[in-house]
Parts: sequence; C-alpha cells; structure tokens
Amino acid sequence: MKLSGRIGRIKPSATLSINAKANGLKRSGINIINFGVGEPDFDTPQNIRDAAIQSICNGKTRYTAVGGIDELKDAVANSVKADYGFACGRENVLISCGGKHALYNLFMTMLDPGDEVIIPSPYWVSYPDMVELADGKPVIVTCPEKDGFILGPESLEKAITPKTRFLILNSPSNPTGKYYGPDELRALAEVLLRHENVLIVSDDIYYRILFGGHKWVSMGMVEEKLRDRIFIINGVSKSYCMTGWRIGYLIGDPGVIKAATDFQSQVTSNATSISQWASVEALIGNQKPAVDMVQIFEQRCKRVLERISDLPEVTCTKPDGAFYVFPNFSAHFGKLFKGRTINGSLDLAGYLMEEAHVAVVPGGAFGEDNCLRFSYALSMEEIDQGFDAVKRALKKLG
Repeated sequence: MKLSGRIGRIKPSATLSINAKANGLKRSGINIINFGVGEPDFDTPQNIRDAAIQSICNGKTRYTAVGGIDELKDAVANSVKADYGFACGRENVLISCGGKHALYNLFMTMLDPGDEVIIPSPYWVSYPDMVELADGKPVIVTCPEKDGFILGPESLEKAITPKTRFLILNSPSNPTGKYYGPDELRALAEVLLRHENVLIVSDDIYYRILFGGHKWVSMGMVEEKLRDRIFIINGVSKSYCMTGWRIGYLIGDPGVIKAATDFQSQVTSNATSISQWASVEALIGNQKPAVDMVQIFEQRCKRVLERISDLPEVTCTKPDGAFYVFPNFSAHFGKLFKGRTINGSLDLAGYLMEEAHVAVVPGGAFGEDNCLRFSYALSMEEIDQGFDAVKRALKKLG
C-alpha cells in the first residue's frame, strides 16, 4: 500500500530502536546493561503519584481546555518567573503531550516550505526529522569536540541566511551533556541581535540537571532584547521522573501560543487530565526528590568519567549536566573482530551489544559518528559491570 512521501522522509528514533533491541535480548534471557536509556531510572516521587490518584478520586478525568488547565499553566508561568526572571502568564503557555509534542506544535505552526532551522551538531536525534515533517530545511552546523561541542558565534553567523527561521539550542545537551554558560550565550546573542528574522528555540528539558555548581542561565537571561524571539520547550519528564506521564509545554509569544493551541486542537486535543494535575504537584510541591536525583546523577557522572578514562584509546568531553556522556571511540574504527571491520559508530554499537551485552546509541544518530552515547541512568553496580564488559570487548579488537 502506498505511503505518503512525508512518512518516507523520517527515520525511526535511534534511541527507541536501541532500547527495543536491548529489551528483546533481555526477554530471550540475555542480561543486557542498557546505557541507551533516555530517562531517569528513579520512580516518580510519591507526592506526585498521590496527586494523580487524588485527581482520579475527585473525578478530574474529563476533557480539559485544549491548552491545559489553568492551575498547570500558572505553575509553569511561576516557574519561568522564578527560574528565568521572565514575565510569564497563562497566555504564554501551551500544555502538550510531552516536550517533543510541544516542539512539533511550534514547527507546524511557524514553518513554511523551505524555511531553514539551524541545528548545532551533535543534536537530539528528532530535531532534523521534525523540521522536515513541517516542510522546513534542517541546517546542520558541526560543533567539533575540540570546541566542547558548543556552537560558536562565527559558525552561527555563517549558517544564517534570509531563509533562517529558527536556531535550536539545547542546554544541557542530549547527547553531550554540555552547557551554554553566560559567556557562550552572550557571544551568540551578539550575532542574533544583527539578524531579526531568526527566532530561538530554547530546549531546556534538562535545565534542572546541572553539575559542578553551574547555575541555570538561558539566552533571554543574558540578553533581554531577545526575549520576545525565544520559545522555551520544557516539561516534567526528566526533572521529576515523569517520562511516561507525557506532559511538556511550549512557552512564548501569546499570538504563537494561540495558533499552536489551535493546531493542537485538531491533532490531540488536551494532554491527559490526570497527568496535568500530577504535574501541578511536581512544579509546586516538594522539590527535594528532584534535588536528590541531581546529586546522584552527578556522583554517577564522576564514576562514568573515571571508567571511560580507563578505556584504551577513548577520549571524552566532561559533561556539565543531563545524564549522558558522549565519548570518542574513533580510534577503534577500522579494527577487526572475527573478520568483521568496525567501520563507524553503528558497527561498534552493534559489536558491543553482541560481544559485551552492552547497549549504547551510535553517535551517527546525533550527527557525530566518532562517538557513542552512554546514559548513566543506571545503578553504580550496573555502570561498573557495563564498563568492565566494554573494556574487555575493546581489547578483543585487532
């Protein structure tokens, strides 16, 4: 049966594919250490679960307004005021079925055929495909490891054309964990101030997960003149261990928010009512579980970096947050195992799955084939077991 040309342009999510393969091997009885997971490994905090149960008991199970309940919009707006210093009201907020949905709503509302979206590489795997689904053109800008995988002002300037509609910034980043500090943001802001046609997507889904004393900062916090051109993508999934609850939000210009709400009304209507009430509690309730989780992730990050430093011919840029590392394994490309050549990140990821029973995501899916992405949403014991296996497997390559 003939499918649309649109569906033929998209690629399956590499992270979801790796997880599916790892889970399949587990079901067959093979113990897999899964470094491919893109979600926290902690349970949703009890107060949030209790709020969801209470909403069911109170009959809050019907349709809500398409753009979300006022209580959640207010909670989001208040968090923006507290964490960003922006003025924000209900009219600036759209509640959606996850951060990915919020971003897709924005692209479908704002992009016309041929509009360009600048995407620094390495990038989250879904950005290019989502732009293409909205008939836009992804413009990939390579940010090399020697620059800390951070977009520089000269590279941004070269990428901007009259057709540029958006720049996407993800900080801290998936897959690298790198963070745009005040100096990096000011340098980019100077470029953006010269190009009034360029809007900014600030994907801040990991913004609460920062290490080493880093304080949260965003483009609009360092340059007030850009605030009207910024659209924030965020949600409760990563900070509050609520990936399956599917609540994200888009924050920005009221006119665009209204148009994106109209679009959502014809696609999904409202996000789940029960999840919305749980998310109110997540944002306004006890924050200690979220703080504790970040401290645990930072401890795990230190352990992972120690283990990577012990791997032969592997380098790694130190992350600033999130729960990923993106080490460079390119020194092992071209090596052989049982007559098979490791030609890139996909081959090496497959080899590690088969030989070490370790699941990682090939860096090619993120636009950087020299690397592999490891999530450390795992226990310390699993981290050590996994890296022991990786080390043994690398030594077998000749």
